[in-house]
Amino acid sequence: MTKLAVANLCVDIGNKRIVDDFSLTITTGQWLCIIGPNGAGKSTALKALAGVVPSSGVLLIDDRDLSAMKVRDRACWISYVAQDPIMPVGMSVFDYVLLGRTAHLNLLATESNYDLETTENILQELALDSFKNRSLDSLSGGERQRVAIARALTQQSPILLLDEPTTALDIGYQQDVLDLINRLRKDKKIAVITTMHDLTVAGIYPDELLLLANGQIVAQGSALEVLTVERIAHYYGARVRVIIDDGKPLVLPEHMDRQA
Repeated sequence: MTKLAVANLCVDIGNKRIVDDFSLTITTGQWLCIIGPNGAGKSTALKALAGVVPSSGVLLIDDRDLSAMKVRDRACWISYVAQDPIMPVGMSVFDYVLLGRTAHLNLLATESNYDLETTENILQELALDSFKNRSLDSLSGGERQRVAIARALTQQSPILLLDEPTTALDIGYQQDVLDLINRLRKDKKIAVITTMHDLTVAGIYPDELLLLANGQIVAQGSALEVLTVERIAHYYGARVRVIIDDGKPLVLPEHMDRQA
């Protein structure tokens, strides 16, 4: 079992503190979701964990100091999928997913049979084997998201970071992607940290929610504990109803006429 422990993480961009005193602990098999209003610092916090932006604080993975690791070594522990990942025009799906093995290759080394087999297996597991020769620019939004996750999985890192994995996807693709993430974290025993805008979806899938506002953690716990009418009104400025269905909170916008 692998554990990621983060304490007092801070990110400054220019003269502004974007993330302040951010702390969390997660072990493989768990799913934690970071929520919060626009500009809360969700994506920046995820980038800091991935080492994409500089930060201060303590980042330990199994008591190893992540911040002291080289980029390649860090990628063996943490894989990261951006909200809108860059996908080179003309590159095939197979070659793009194979890039996830780069972290495990020595400088100037070529991919081994194990690297190629790992890529083939991940494509099959994610039902993407029929796509492997297609160009990335020919994919739909849902297909692109699955391919981006496939590349992250070929890194075989115990921690998977996903920034808004369902952005711009219709409800069917959202369910496919979220069900996939949920299955993978259980089957492969990986820890998943995501960011999400949709509060109802965030309340259904992850084990734990972490609410950010102005770069600081203001609430953390189960969806039932975090997603309250009062808290959503205060931090999002939104009128909502929260309905409990099968033990999960459903967050519904409150129409002004209904309030009247």
